[in-house]
Amino acid sequence: MTSLYTPDRAELATLLEGEPRYRLDQVWDGLYTQLAPPAEITALPKALRERVETALPHALTQVVRRVSDSGDTVKYLWELHDGSRVETVLMLYPDRVTVCVSSQAGCAMACGFCATGQAGFTRHLTVGEIVEQVVLAAREARGMGRRLANVVYMGMGEPMANEAAVWSSVERLHGALGLSARHLTISTVGLIPGIRTLATRPLPVNLAVSLHAANDTLRDELVPINRRYPIDDLMEACAEYLAAKGRRLSFEWALIAGVNDRDSDAAELARLTRRFHLPAHVNIIPLNPTPGYPTVGSSPRRVAEFHARLVDLGVNATVRRNRGTDIDAACGQLAAGQPVAPPRPARDRA
Repeated sequence: MTSLYTPDRAELATLLEGEPRYRLDQVWDGLYTQLAPPAEITALPKALRERVETALPHALTQVVRRVSDSGDTVKYLWELHDGSRVETVLMLYPDRVTVCVSSQAGCAMACGFCATGQAGFTRHLTVGEIVEQVVLAAREARGMGRRLANVVYMGMGEPMANEAAVWSSVERLHGALGLSARHLTISTVGLIPGIRTLATRPLPVNLAVSLHAANDTLRDELVPINRRYPIDDLMEACAEYLAAKGRRLSFEWALIAGVNDRDSDAAELARLTRRFHLPAHVNIIPLNPTPGYPTVGSSPRRVAEFHARLVDLGVNATVRRNRGTDIDAACGQLAAGQPVAPPRPARDRA
């Protein structure tokens, strides 16, 4: 489906064929600078506003908007034209505003501790569906007197499995919304072809790898795609990305009690980064509860101990504060209202 934020500038010019040339600038400025829907682009005559609205309908219909008790996190549930549903999370910090966007409806990666993975895969999102999430979040931030500064592709789905649409959206956010590449972060569970393609792209965006384990046996269980792209191969691809882009690499590590929060896990991670000479930053994320995963996250005390151990071993690490847990908006909790089920044991998935 072609929606409001699908066309690039050249495609929009084709749509506006027959109009004076300056109308293209007015429409483009209205959509991406004013962050206005067509009906509110007052520089346009009413007939043209209606023409754009008819030709380019909105991709997202809001179903639910939830605000955390603290008021600093907003989660949106959107319905798409075919009934698929996705979620977006707007996070307000004292010094910045960040939006976490989805790149797929559902996810095929089957990570058992993630609600999206538990719900399964529906389809890829289009560039228009991804960009509209960002524009609507930026519009809400502006209404609060704030400016959207960061976009993280860490919502529903595996961005590298939908790399072409994700990259097109990156170019649109960079060129039309004016967001710097250093403020755009693409996450992956470790799809090596996507990482290598990203290394050839012109903008040096940030890369975040959901690692969660530093040996293949444990990672095969936690992140099943590791069986196709094992850790050593993944680390080589990460090193290639660093060499190509010079951007900081991040490893995401969801701490699961008794599973990957031991001192031996910290030592293993430190050895891995040293072996591949990766000056990575580790984001420690206390595992958030999901209906389909029985194991709990590490205790606050254990989180602090694991962090201290990594730092002692020379690893650059921070603990990410859980935000929006009360509205199921925290890392790993996005399921767009889809039913989730307990993951099958690894031996049954082989």
